[in-house]
Amino acid sequence: MHKHADIIAAHARACVGTRFRAQGRAIGIGLDCIGVALLAAAAAGILFDVPLYALGGDREAQLDAGLARQGCVRVDPPRPGDLIVAAPAPGRRHLGVMTSAGVVHAHAGLGRVVEGPLDPEWQIVGAWRFPDSEA
Repeated sequence: MHKHADIIAAHARACVGTRFRAQGRAIGIGLDCIGVALLAAAAAGILFDVPLYALGGDREAQLDAGLARQGCVRVDPPRPGDLIVAAPAPGRRHLGVMTSAGVVHAHAGLGRVVEGPLDPEWQIVGAWRFPDSEA
């Protein structure tokens, strides 16, 4: 488990209820799945960026390489505070932050950030531990 897992998970939870907004980066105004991950990591002092904004298409290998290049470590199983990569549909990727109650993620279909189990049809295709904080 990451040494700041509690901070990461708590800050992800602070995003719950914020409306979904593509490329959104502000709690209470609008967030997408990448925004949730970036803000949760930043709360623990982690300088983190998601490479290749587009999570669709044939970019899974590029996403994995970018996460590894930033110091993230692939883990199995994911624990609270870890970043998950889910596949809501073939060729699509979605990010979320694990908590003790499930996953916090910006759900476009529901129009807001939620916490709980993922849709049972979504497959978790990767789990990553954030790098140690810079702070």
